[in-house]
Amino acid sequence: MTIAEKVAHLKGLMEGLNCDDKVLNAIADILEDLAYDVEDVQDVLAEVGEQVELIDEDLEALENDYYEYDDCCCDDDDCDCCCDDDDCDCCCDDDDLYEVECPACGEVICIDGCIVDEGEMDCPNCGEHLEFDMDEEEEDEE
Repeated sequence: MTIAEKVAHLKGLMEGLNCDDKVLNAIADILEDLAYDVEDVQDVLAEVGEQVELIDEDLEALENDYYEYDDCCCDDDDCDCCCDDDDCDCCCDDDDLYEVECPACGEVICIDGCIVDEGEMDCPNCGEHLEFDMDEEEEDEE
């Protein structure tokens, strides 16, 4: 039984007893108003909760996309540069960008030389595992 239903039951009991006490009637009216306010707050809270869940899902998707490429591309486990060091000679200094079309979903993906040097990645659109072999492309150019 909700609060509003309990207040309605109380008012029904008061009417059944022919209670004409103004103070008790005023208290019952205040309780009725509070019960409706609580129901309104609960409805709004449920709506906000649903919106927060949607935002959380969107944020999780963005985090997965962003942090997937945030790893240091150096193969050295002891590397602490994470490509922020100006003297770092790892592959992330490569400014070349490549467009690759995913064979599974047809999405065109822009990747940098660091990902090409790694030789593989998952398509951010469909999750298909992609592998890159630049040696074959360089042989074709010669």
